Amino acid sequence: MQGVASGLQSICDFRVLPVASFIMTSDDQQTSSKRLDIHNSDVPVLCRSCEARHRGICGALTPKQLIELSKHTLKHSFEAEKQLATDGEKLDRYSNILRGVVKLSKLTADGRQQIVGLQFAPDFLGRPFSLQSEVEIQSATDVKVCSFPRTVLDKLIKESPELEHRLHQQALKELDEARNWMLTLGRKSAREKVASFLYYIAIHIDPEAHEKSGVVQFEIPLTRSDIADFLGLTIETVSRHFTKLRQVGAINLVNNRNIEIPDLNRLLDLTEIDRG
Repeated sequence: MQGVASGLQSICDFRVLPVASFIMTSDDQQTSSKRLDIHNSDVPVLCRSCEARHRGICGALTPKQLIELSKHTLKHSFEAEKQLATDGEKLDRYSNILRGVVKLSKLTADGRQQIVGLQFAPDFLGRPFSLQSEVEIQSATDVKVCSFPRTVLDKLIKESPELEHRLHQQALKELDEARNWMLTLGRKSAREKVASFLYYIAIHIDPEAHEKSGVVQFEIPLTRSDIADFLGLTIETVSRHFTKLRQVGAINLVNNRNIEIPDLNRLLDLTEIDRG
């Protein structure tokens, strides 16, 4: 187990770096200029353009609390398919996902994997007040995270009802999604499952996708093998229904991993009605 846990544990082994050691790129600065608000004079530069600051748990923190948290933060990048934590591994740090997709899975006694969830930026990675990971955590794509000591965040949770509320909201969202996938896996046809998966990815990679008109394009974060595992199907069945969805005009396959959805509502219809 110790040989595999090279991900989140490697974050835990890093020295805490001063805030000034993180230099914003020109893209970060442009994003920051678009995110000006009344608190920005007090908010650490590191946090101003961060999606976790605006849509994630850090949005619940005051400027003073953000400054305190930023003293302990570390940023780290992982390539796709890297192990971040093993089931049962002791974790000393939590993380916000800044970029990319993380998959959560459980292993059976004989080594078979079942993906039980996906997390996207700016989701919170970890379980508050828990000393260990309850799932295998792996990067599905290239991933960038911002991590901080468990003890520091636990202290902030006690001080901030709004932060505790935000974490509670994410936990409930994950519970609702798990229940929806129970329905998908237990009751939907193979084509409905594939359509549900593509719709799920589209609205999580771009939370505003359902409000937009026109084509939605994204890169699928999972391999066909992982999609099959996630949906309880064979790789051949997944590929066949990708082709069928393309034939009815629900998706366009730009290449093996890039998908265009001409009409998101049309795809949503196919998640619940199998038209044969």
